[in-house]
Amino acid sequence: MFPLNLFDYQLPERLIAQQPATRRDGSRLMIVDRTTGNVSHSTFANFPSALNEGDVLAINTTRVIPARLLTRRKSGGAVEILLARRAGGTRWIAVTGGAQKVKEGEALVVGDGAVTFEGSVGAGMAYVSFSSEEEMSRIINNHGIVPLPPYIQRKDAVTGSDDVERYQTVFASKDGSCAAPTAGLHFTEKLLEEIRQRGVIVAPVILHVGPGTFKPVKTEDIDEHVMDPEPFEIPESSAKAVTLAKKEGRRVVAVGSTVTRCLESVADEDGVVRPCSGETSLFIKPGYRFKVVDALLTNFHLPKSTLLILVYAFAGRELALSAYEEAVRKEYRFFSYGDAMFIR
Repeated sequence: MFPLNLFDYQLPERLIAQQPATRRDGSRLMIVDRTTGNVSHSTFANFPSALNEGDVLAINTTRVIPARLLTRRKSGGAVEILLARRAGGTRWIAVTGGAQKVKEGEALVVGDGAVTFEGSVGAGMAYVSFSSEEEMSRIINNHGIVPLPPYIQRKDAVTGSDDVERYQTVFASKDGSCAAPTAGLHFTEKLLEEIRQRGVIVAPVILHVGPGTFKPVKTEDIDEHVMDPEPFEIPESSAKAVTLAKKEGRRVVAVGSTVTRCLESVADEDGVVRPCSGETSLFIKPGYRFKVVDALLTNFHLPKSTLLILVYAFAGRELALSAYEEAVRKEYRFFSYGDAMFIR
């Protein structure tokens, strides 16, 4: 049993980043050494120097869609929809707000189109659908809003034009997420090229990030928390690169918790990863034995979150807590638009 209060820390509200860094690679970088316990400080522009020739850098190439739809009932009531994940065809599982009185089959107006409410699935979730693939694409692209996290509280948080670019990684390629894999937000094309020139193998995988990744843990015993399923894909070239690296004793460096969960979900006890696709509900917590990931690049996460629990599992609670306390003292910027930590 792991009580939830073990995964808490004190964070001044002023340290929650409301805007991204001026430059993607201009964010700060804390480097945490699990062997020595040493904590050092740098900037993300220097991240390539923390990598070794032969490392495999696994990145999440999911693309954030404008998944937030502000709809209304024909009676005038507002219903907010956050498209969480595809449920087949033009059907989605969505987080809904203000839908308590909405009836099954009711059309909710969004711009010059509509989305059909198919029924609640409990706890503020529902099935919704579009009339066709074309209409779905048109409504999402024309009327959808970049779904910034609720802790980003600024006037342009809903319609900020900069967010269309900055709440997206430079390597995003496949639509499907309603939240960004935030550890990847620090990279630039130039930085990636520098990393490749150092002899590092960049291996793309996909995990479409849903709201479940950020869902608060509400159970006092974290073992009772259940992760929502999220779809993933591991291409053959990436599976081979990771498996060969493990066989030859080279490091696999995961860019973010999503990549970590993706790879760890499919690896066997020897670290062999096979190309596949599916869904994962893996909840990584203290006591978990990592089979693939040797180093982790991640942002600074919310207290009592599954993301922080994963960091504690990887670094060890005492070292992780000490690093977070140091980050607060040094006034690092926290959460999605914040600074980064490299745990090796």
